[in-house]
Amino acid sequence: MSTVSAQEKVSKAFDRLLAEVRACTVCAPHLPLEPRPVLRGRPSARLLIVSQAPGTRVHETGLSFNDRSGDRLREWLALDREIFYDESRVAILGMGLCYPGRDTRGGDLPPRREWHTPLRAVLPAIELTLLVGSYAIYYYLPRSRRSSMTETIARWPDFLPEYFVLQHPSWRTIGWLRDNPWFENEALPDLRTLVGRVLDPEALDRRIRCAPAKGRNHRR
Repeated sequence: MSTVSAQEKVSKAFDRLLAEVRACTVCAPHLPLEPRPVLRGRPSARLLIVSQAPGTRVHETGLSFNDRSGDRLREWLALDREIFYDESRVAILGMGLCYPGRDTRGGDLPPRREWHTPLRAVLPAIELTLLVGSYAIYYYLPRSRRSSMTETIARWPDFLPEYFVLQHPSWRTIGWLRDNPWFENEALPDLRTLVGRVLDPEALDRRIRCAPAKGRNHRR
């Protein structure tokens, strides 16, 4: 089978599954709003962002991370909206695809994961997966439940090269960032380098050759 026909086969399989996902109403009886699965990506995407589930603003617009959390995440990644929303390079897949509603304390209910595994299977080109928030981290790295979220994120080099673990970039993270300056000083530079290498390896190599060498010790 030629490369072109193989790519066409993968693309068609992806489109069939995507149409099925977008038409899904399985969870409708359990959702506070009408089902509106939100996801992005194409089989060619090399960076995968796995998050929790859409909030109300994302549900309204149908665009992943189209809120203040998304602004903070794009700042962490050093990506503008054009690149961030380029589905040929970046896939965004929540553990749940629809807004799950809130619990009695005002927090988000756990995401429903009916489609996550089959969707991940039709993204064959992924080189780096960002695990954003506890639901994504605990699903992909179940042993991390034994540690606090801060301890897990402080061990980000241990999960490379496949995964990079991140706090969810909600407003609740502001205080955490203040208490853990190593995240912005040590983890984010590594994150930006890895994202740049995945999305534009030739440009990154040029920057590295021109930049002075610097040593840095990871926090463990």
